[in-house]
Order: sequence, then structure tokens, then C-alpha cells
Amino acid sequence: MAGNPNSNAIGRPVINPWVIAITVTMATFMEVLDSSIANVALPHIAGTLGASAEESTWVLTSYLVSAAIVLPMSGWLSNVLGRKRFYMGCVAIFTVSSFLCGLAPSLPMLIIFRVLQGAGGGGLQPSEQAILADTFSAKQRGMAFAMYGMAVVVAPAIGPTLGGWITDNYSWHWIFFINIPIGILSLILTQRVVHDPVYLKKLRKSTIRVDYIGIGLIVIGVGFLQFVLDKGQESDWFASRIILASFIIAVLSLAGLIVRELTHRDPIMDLRMLAIRNFAIAVTFSFILGMVLNGSTILLPQFLQNDLGYTAERAGMALSPGGIALAIMMPVAGILVSRFDPRVIIATGFAITSFGLFHVTNIYLGVSFSTMVTYRIIQVIGIPLIFIPISTLNYVGVPREKFNQVSGISNFMRNIGGAIGVSLLNNFITRQGQIQRNTLTSHANHANPFFERQLNAMTQALKAIGTGANEASHRALAQLSSQIDLQANVLGFVNAFWLLGLLVLFLVPLPFIMRRPSPEEAKASAAVH
Repeated sequence: MAGNPNSNAIGRPVINPWVIAITVTMATFMEVLDSSIANVALPHIAGTLGASAEESTWVLTSYLVSAAIVLPMSGWLSNVLGRKRFYMGCVAIFTVSSFLCGLAPSLPMLIIFRVLQGAGGGGLQPSEQAILADTFSAKQRGMAFAMYGMAVVVAPAIGPTLGGWITDNYSWHWIFFINIPIGILSLILTQRVVHDPVYLKKLRKSTIRVDYIGIGLIVIGVGFLQFVLDKGQESDWFASRIILASFIIAVLSLAGLIVRELTHRDPIMDLRMLAIRNFAIAVTFSFILGMVLNGSTILLPQFLQNDLGYTAERAGMALSPGGIALAIMMPVAGILVSRFDPRVIIATGFAITSFGLFHVTNIYLGVSFSTMVTYRIIQVIGIPLIFIPISTLNYVGVPREKFNQVSGISNFMRNIGGAIGVSLLNNFITRQGQIQRNTLTSHANHANPFFERQLNAMTQALKAIGTGANEASHRALAQLSSQIDLQANVLGFVNAFWLLGLLVLFLVPLPFIMRRPSPEEAKASAAVH
């Protein structure tokens, strides 16, 4: 009976908790995989629908904005509607909208369906984490979250490869159609094996006031913030009036939201939970983990495709072994959490991740495919040692009726951290590339014997194949300028990984601020399941 909310007390047969874990993890894998596949298919979508590259990015942005709005509300919606009903509704919305996305005849229609898909996808992960927290005892949660974590981190690793293969051999429509059988199977299994625990049913019967002002502030604040983060770099940030106005609206709305949620009786996001030490620190770690994981996952494919000339499929193949390493490390982390102090494991994970990020700073233009695979594996093997313990310590000292809020706020902070991390790192790399180019160009003059020797060698090589003297000189200078641009970009990436490595290194001692679950809390947690 321990570890199972489907007890005889609510008149239902006992169901193996691992069956429940597999059922809810299935939808997570579907949602995360679809997001990473869509990234690769953008050029194909733009070409088919007659859209520009910039217009096609709204296919990603519309989904992210919609999902970001639903994420912080998911805990409250689970309490109001019932967790199972809300979760199945999200799976159904995601599945139906995936079908509609695949049939979309134009870009505006595709964007509308992606907004709908994001509304469904945004509620999946928080609901699944809350279901796992209620299904398993405190001692078992490490392994349960390890299974969930495998879906979260493995799907993005195989997504680019699978997406490249599907779009090259079939069409982009199939990246959405493949969700349909998975969604249907998930709905059937969820209906049979997942049930709301007794305490959640009692909570639903109590009067919960609908905070319409809070909902409005979330929609406006999160929506405009996501727009600023997604489009700021393209529009030169605050030089654009639209970006500046959106940022001001986002800040004012989110500030109002914080005041509202701290004072309302039934808040959409219970920010008063941040007074719980473990939860506050775990949420902070989730925010930084989102920055590091999302930032590095997007940076490396950019480097491989833009600077090394990899195709999307080959870039995905370079990252996929990292996904395999994560899949192996997730259950290992789950076992370690159940046997050792989770704070030590988190500190170890931060140390390993920091080392891996510093190791990636050895990249250069001639780096081999196998070396990039090795760098990626070293970079990610410490992530499970952070993700799993944080997921378990999140719930220490939190009342059961707040479990939905824990998962909603944690996922929201990780996603916002990822969005902010990607925007800041892209901006940092662009600025660093400009600085490095200026530095390199200052040495590219005829007073530098190395530059002069290289220029003469390239000029003579062009002359040898019949190019005129004047043209050969110009082409040689153009080739050197192109090499300087590439080298400047590489140095920008290197400095970005130095920055990420330092950020994670500073976090190594901080897990020990958290409180380890007492034996009494562990027993109490096991008893309520």
C-alpha cells in the first residue's frame, strides 16, 4: 500500500505505482519531444507556408508564450478542476491541437493551433510531478522522478535527429501527427490507473474563489515577458519601442501579481510558500538549472551548425549520446538520493556540471565530431545529480494540499530561467563576437608578419588557379575576414561557457543551506500514501 494513493480507503483497487509513473511520463516525453522537433523543422515550415525565417519563429514563440502562461496556473487549476480531470484535459488539448497543427494550411492558422497546443502542454509537467509526489513515498520519490527526468532530458537530445529525419524523408506535418497515437494511449491509461487522492477531493469541495485579477496579471505579465525574451535580440532590445513598452508592461504586471498573490485568500500562485526554506532554495536552483540546461542545449547546436557547418540531423547526432548518458545517470541519481544526503548529491552535481562546462571551453574550429560528443557527455552527466534531489527536496516541509502548487511554481521558474538564460547568452555571444572581432582585426594589418605571410600565401594560391592579381588579393582578404568572423564567434561561445561554468561553480556550497528531511518527516510522508 505504501507509495500508492489508490488505496482501498477510496474504494479502488491498489495499482502498482510504477504503472502510474510510466503512464504520466509518456505524455511528458511526447510534449518535450515535440518542442525540440519543431525547432529543426522551422525552415521546412517556412518554405511550405510561404513565410520568412523571422515569421516562422512565431511557431516556437506562440507555443512558449502560451505554455508559460498556463504553467504558474496549473497548480490552482488542478485544485479547482481536480488533478486527474485537468491532466487529461491537457493531454486531450495537446493531442487534438497537434492534429490541427499538422493540417494547418497557413502560417496564421498554425500559430493559432500552436497557442492551443501550448495551453495543453504547459499543464502537463506540473500535473505529472504532483501525481508522482502523491503516488510515491518520500523514500521512493528519487527513482520516480528519475524516470520522469529521463523523459525531460532525453527527448530534447533525440528530438533534433528524429526531427531532421522526419522532415527530410516525409514532411514537417508528421512532427505533429506522431503525437496522436501517444496522446490517445496516454488518455486511455490515465483514465484507468490515475485517481485523485482523498485529500485533494476534500480540497475541491471547499470553496475556492476565482482570482480573476490574478489570472489577468499572469496572462499579461508572463505573455509580455516571454515576448521580450524571444524577440529582444532581433529588435536590438530597448532600442525598439515595442520591446521597451512590452518590458514595462511585463514588469508592472508581474509586480502587481506578486502583491496580489501575497494578499489574496486563494492565490493562483501561493508565493507565501517561499517562506519555506527548502522550497525557496529549490526554486532558485530550478531557475538556474533552466538557464544552464536550456542555454547550453541551444548554444551547442548553434555552434555546430553555424560555425562547423553541420546539418541539423548531424548536430542532433552529436548531442544524442549526451541524452543516452543522461538516461543512464537518471536511475543512478535516483538510487543515490534514497541512500545518501541529497544535499551532498546536489553539490556533487553542481561540481561535475561546472567542470563539464569549463571543459567545453576547449572548442575550436577544427574540433572533431567525436570530441564534441565527448564534451557533451561530460557536460551533462552531472545534471541528474541536481535535478532528482531538487525534485525531492522541493516537497520537504510542504503540506500535501500544496503539492500542486510546488510542481507548478517549480516548473514555471525553470522555464522562465531557460527563456532568460537563452536570451542573455545569445546577447552575450553577439556582443562578445563583436568585441573579439575588433580585437582580432586590430592585428590583421600589414605590420603583422604573420598576417602578411598568410595573406601572401592565400593570394599566391588563388593566382595559381588562374585568378587575376587584383581579384586574388581581394578574395584572399575576403577569406581572411571570413575566418576572423568565425574565430570571433567561437571565442564568443567559449566565453559564454566560461560564464556558465563560473555561475554553477558558485552554487556548489549552497545546497547545504537546505534542510535534510528528518526521519519523522520521511515516515509521515510514507504513511500518507
